[in-house]
Amino acid sequence: MPTNLRLTNAEITLDDVGSGTPVLMLHGFPATRRLWNDVAALLVEHGLRTIVPDLVGYGTSTAHDGVRVDMLSQSRWLCELLDALGVERTVIVAHDVGSAAAQLMVSSSPERVRGLVVLDGVYESEWAMDAIESIRTWAPSAAHRLFPVLARRLGKSDRMREMLRAYEGEAGGLQLIRAASDLDPRQTAQIGESLQASRVPALVLWGRDDRYLDVDTVARPLAGLLRAPLALLPGGHFTPIDCPREVGAAVLDFVATL
Repeated sequence: MPTNLRLTNAEITLDDVGSGTPVLMLHGFPATRRLWNDVAALLVEHGLRTIVPDLVGYGTSTAHDGVRVDMLSQSRWLCELLDALGVERTVIVAHDVGSAAAQLMVSSSPERVRGLVVLDGVYESEWAMDAIESIRTWAPSAAHRLFPVLARRLGKSDRMREMLRAYEGEAGGLQLIRAASDLDPRQTAQIGESLQASRVPALVLWGRDDRYLDVDTVARPLAGLLRAPLALLPGGHFTPIDCPREVGAAVLDFVATL
């Protein structure tokens, strides 16, 4: 059963399963915690504790009216979440713009991060914002039409629809528009020096066929910044859904080295 916790100006829903080394798993846009269903099951099976939240303002996690749900705010809420769960240090596994929140956590609180795995994530101000511009400018009066368009654009697999189901209807569409509008690539544009200074061990995983965040212009520079190996996986942008076994195996191997 999911857990609901009250945070500062927000309420967060998460799955907290397993025991052993804690692994905080962060989705990006326009995902929910369901992105990680298959990967989390593999990690739990191999003796890890998985902490998998819906980011605030995504899925079934909510922010108070007027509160921004940008990635800097997410990083603060996530540290608050770890405090509430009594977790002093964690491995973070983050996808897409969820990796912005992860990088901000490493930058501000490196002592809390045992290791970082980035999957198809962001680098400096490269957030693939052009891919979501249509959502940022979507008319709120037509919010109920957003989910069908998004589902067609991202694919009709059962796993993809399960991940996106929280955004059906008018309320879900408005939620996505708000989340998209609050994304701000400037928040990670200048943190490279602090990321390097943190010396947190890292791994970068990328779908060979990612059509949103390019391997050469995003993945390789990010791996260089983090002093991390880069592994290419057989999938597109949503690698935790496209190739969960490969993602799970890579994360397990990485955690074993820490």
